[in-house]
Amino acid sequence: MSPRDWDKEMAKIDKQLESVSDKALTGKADAGGTRAQVPAGAASREPKTTSTLGVFTRLVLAVALGIAMIFWPYSTRCGVGLFSYLFASAVVVVAGVWTSVWTWRHRAAQGHILSLLLVAWGLILAAQAILPRTGYARSDAAHPAIWMCQ
Repeated sequence: MSPRDWDKEMAKIDKQLESVSDKALTGKADAGGTRAQVPAGAASREPKTTSTLGVFTRLVLAVALGIAMIFWPYSTRCGVGLFSYLFASAVVVVAGVWTSVWTWRHRAAQGHILSLLLVAWGLILAAQAILPRTGYARSDAAHPAIWMCQ
């Protein structure tokens, strides 16, 4: 098996891309209203338009949910209150994943970082409630080692 010279391979690809116009690569219509010929292997889909308002509306809703978890009004010691809190923490994680997909698709780098931090925040909230009950962390009065109330 002979080693490949990647510099030569990449130079060949660069030459092929330079020989094709930008309109042909994107597949946009030319001045006559007909579609330009798309070379084999190029993407044939129309580029998506970015709705920044939609992306950041999703992000604001998810971040508001993450912040609201700090002010959780019910007891999380055991029983229904604990399971409701864990469900809400899972919703924070899902909202973070949801916004991270949208910010990734629409190339919103700062929003993507914030959405990934939101995923981490939801996991931290859940870990604070689960780990003392599984014996991995020390239990205390606020986080006893029980799941169900008597």
